[in-house]
Amino acid sequence: MRRYSFNSSHSTLEVPVVNLLRKILGPIVIVTNLFVCIAIFGQQVDDKIISVAANVFLLALLTFDEMHFYLMFPHYPLLQATIDIMLKWSIIIACMLPIIFVTKTYNETFVNILISWIIITPSALVIVQVLARKLLKGSIAKRASRNAIIIGANQLGDELFHTLNTDPYLGIKVTCFFDDRTGERLPAKLHGIIQGGINDVPQYVRDYNINMVYICLPINPQPRISRLFDALRDTTASIYLVPDTILFDLIQSRIDIINGIPLISVCDTPFFGTRSLVKRGSDILIAILFLVLLAPVMGLIAAGIRLTSPGPALFKQRRYGLDGEEIKVYKFRTMSVMEDGDHVMQAKKDDQRITPFGRFLRKTSLDELPQLVNVLKGCMSIVGPRPHAVAHNELFRKVVKNYMIRYKVKPGITGWAQVNGFRGETNTVDKIKARVEYDIDYLRNWSIFLDFWIILKTFKVLLGDKHAF
Repeated sequence: MRRYSFNSSHSTLEVPVVNLLRKILGPIVIVTNLFVCIAIFGQQVDDKIISVAANVFLLALLTFDEMHFYLMFPHYPLLQATIDIMLKWSIIIACMLPIIFVTKTYNETFVNILISWIIITPSALVIVQVLARKLLKGSIAKRASRNAIIIGANQLGDELFHTLNTDPYLGIKVTCFFDDRTGERLPAKLHGIIQGGINDVPQYVRDYNINMVYICLPINPQPRISRLFDALRDTTASIYLVPDTILFDLIQSRIDIINGIPLISVCDTPFFGTRSLVKRGSDILIAILFLVLLAPVMGLIAAGIRLTSPGPALFKQRRYGLDGEEIKVYKFRTMSVMEDGDHVMQAKKDDQRITPFGRFLRKTSLDELPQLVNVLKGCMSIVGPRPHAVAHNELFRKVVKNYMIRYKVKPGITGWAQVNGFRGETNTVDKIKARVEYDIDYLRNWSIFLDFWIILKTFKVLLGDKHAF
């Protein structure tokens, strides 16, 4: 897992046409497909259809705000692009069908139009995305690139150099570095492209028509930085100050402004703004769906527990939730004991405390079903880092770096670590470290589509997992 990267997917440095197409290409394809289907079936376009098309365009504009044609295939496989499109398209259809029903924009012909539109649109989106990627790459390659230089031959500058020069959709070419250091103090791989010292920058910018200057130097009041800024103001180059955050393991990094004061988020929750509403809304819908479908199964499990061993059907245990606050997690009881003190022994293979029926529940993870109630209560999520008993948390946080960062989000019934083989007993420091790495990776890369992918993988894991007992 890479510790630092520059993500150009939201960059204001992109060629303007790329930014524009990224936002409107999906909606245009979707609405165009609708009118093509209407024309094929000979349906007359009236006010109701215009209203449907307008609503579809607005929904698509919100859903397809980040068409991924600007990323290269090795980093964004076609299969992943197709999955993203299918999930987004499903959201649009789920939102549109009630609108069509309420406005009564349907008849026998329109139903056929709707079915055809639903079927062919995902393929059209995939094809257009691939074509747009190829056409844009060729078009940008033919136009004049914006020339750039980097001040600061360090790891941060090297990362930026690699990102700018390998992303064909930015249209930026870094020509060289400038740094006051010389010889062994500089990275060997950068020796051949260092043009001079900082004092040489202003003249070079003027002589070689440099469009962009990136400053990758420590932020401190050094006189040389002040002199450099003053000298560059006498040129027409755009100036960017690149914060030296490479020493930090960035999680959900972004820039905020409070009353004109710029702030850089180094470690934060991925659930801010509308993201928190999307996450909570999906949790509620999925939890209600599973509770309704599995209510008979849960009733049978509760009865089976009571009939096969003495004690209650449910087991409650204190665990850490969002921001490290204590919550009570519900599970079906699978053991003959109800441990929830300062010392809790983890379940092991052939553990004598596990009842015969409990062993089946743990193997299939059916003992986790009552946690759907925790999700509805708002103290857990469907997908997130798995919660540990309070006693285990106090032990793990002392030996695993960044352990508590996983509690920047609500714990989940399933998680990224679990579908990647880290399910069951964590009896070594290496195992808990690996689990924490996956949990933090989830925080760093969260999207609603990653949640859906984890849910799908969970079912596959349950069918063949050897780590649960």
